[in-house]
Amino acid sequence: MTTLDFSPLFRSAVGFDRLASMLEQAGRNESGGYPPYNIERIGEHEYCISLAVAGFTEDELEIHSHEDTLIVSGSKGDDKTDGERKFLHRGIALRNFERRFQLADYVRVSGARLENGLLHVDLVREVPEAVKPRKIAINAPAEKPAIESSVEKAA
Repeated sequence: MTTLDFSPLFRSAVGFDRLASMLEQAGRNESGGYPPYNIERIGEHEYCISLAVAGFTEDELEIHSHEDTLIVSGSKGDDKTDGERKFLHRGIALRNFERRFQLADYVRVSGARLENGLLHVDLVREVPEAVKPRKIAINAPAEKPAIESSVEKAA
């Protein structure tokens, strides 16, 4: 596997060291986890994370959002019918899982739905007006008023 060197980012970007660390960590840890997922951009400020959770019901899935972390977990209860069943091949993984996603600033979870074995978590980025970029007008310096001498006023 090819490893990427992110050290040039540390040298040339001021204030983005957290981003470079996240990229470096993602390259190391996220190779082939369970369950597989997609992250999709739906609109300018809307995103959707889709996780393949075949075999899980809504009651067995939990979604938590705390500060800037989204945690999706699935817990299969003890299935007593598995002891009675004899599988020749078991390819559908029904193991417990926990997936963590680091959310950017001002991103919140707007909803979740389970469709056809896929869990869709909808995200919206809502930037407050106070931190949105704004254009600042550049004003020309005002001309200084001419100073009238007291002699001219008296005349």
